[in-house]
Amino acid sequence: MTKLNQLDRFGQAIWLDYIHRSFTRSGDLQALIDQGVRGVTSNPAIFDKAIAGSTAYDDDIKRLAGDDRSVSAIYESLALEDIQQAADLLRPLYDRSGGRDGYVSLEVSPALAHDTAGTIAEAKRLFAAARRPNLMIKIPATPAGTPAIEAVIAAGINVNVTLIFSLAQYEAAAGAYINGMEALLEDGGALDRSASVASFFISRVDTAVDSALQAIGRDDLQGTTAIDNARLAYARFSKIFAGHRWDRLARSGARVQRPLWASTGTKNPLYPDTLYVDNLIGPHTVNTLPPATLQAFMDHGQVGRTIDSDVETAHRRISELADIGIDLDRITGHLLDEGVTAFAQPFENLMRSIEAKRERFSGSGR
Repeated sequence: MTKLNQLDRFGQAIWLDYIHRSFTRSGDLQALIDQGVRGVTSNPAIFDKAIAGSTAYDDDIKRLAGDDRSVSAIYESLALEDIQQAADLLRPLYDRSGGRDGYVSLEVSPALAHDTAGTIAEAKRLFAAARRPNLMIKIPATPAGTPAIEAVIAAGINVNVTLIFSLAQYEAAAGAYINGMEALLEDGGALDRSASVASFFISRVDTAVDSALQAIGRDDLQGTTAIDNARLAYARFSKIFAGHRWDRLARSGARVQRPLWASTGTKNPLYPDTLYVDNLIGPHTVNTLPPATLQAFMDHGQVGRTIDSDVETAHRRISELADIGIDLDRITGHLLDEGVTAFAQPFENLMRSIEAKRERFSGSGR
């Protein structure tokens, strides 16, 4: 039994935060699925590295350019093909698990992060175009994204809520999911085939808070905030998905919106490379790992229930941040803004790269 299968016994699913055409077609993704990987996530930065950073897609770009496709249409065709191939590899797992796992995620355009109506329209269009029930549409947890999440869930579309850094964002995402599921139920939709995860970002929180702690000489708290923040989010998850309101949905087949730990590769080389895996294991959770972190965990990760370990200490340390003048809400708000930009920039780079290749292949760039 692999460590990934052992994690499943504790109620946690490991997803892979990576996609590339050669990886999917070579059998490498299937090999990881066989070892216990239970889903795939993507983002604009991953597609930028895959498409702009290799020649693996050039033949298709040349063909699509010959059909006079626009840059955005070329990107969408390339991304959808990769997503569909990954979804097809994961489909047996999706069927065996009754729709609990086996998902692949595709993000709406980062340019829509502050556009509710545009996000709703693109989410519906992408889900219809993919024609895969095990697709999740990624929508950022911005103020404009939250009502879009509710509307898309109400339409029966699976949603991966992304770029969550704060407890307030998490509560808004969970509320949008429940509201959307209630609307779906009232509309006669099938709740047992709708799924969502709330992607709570981890390592970036430590990077930002550690810098502030170092500036005031509180090295003793470094490397603790991200895990504490996630553990408090999990405590709120346990309360939100309980009680009469949720029970009504659960009786109709609804699944909880699982917390998904994202950005779990350690950025500080002084920290263990499996820090954000070993310490966030528990029921009804997902952890999406970049390839290097996945391999590290499979090699020397520690398996055991840790997500609700010493929650009182987590509360105390988070409260202590405010006492010493560190405003976690301000930091996480800044991280959200940075996160939107961090996905927008590689998406723009990717569009420019496709445009350059399109012109070269069509002959118009000569």
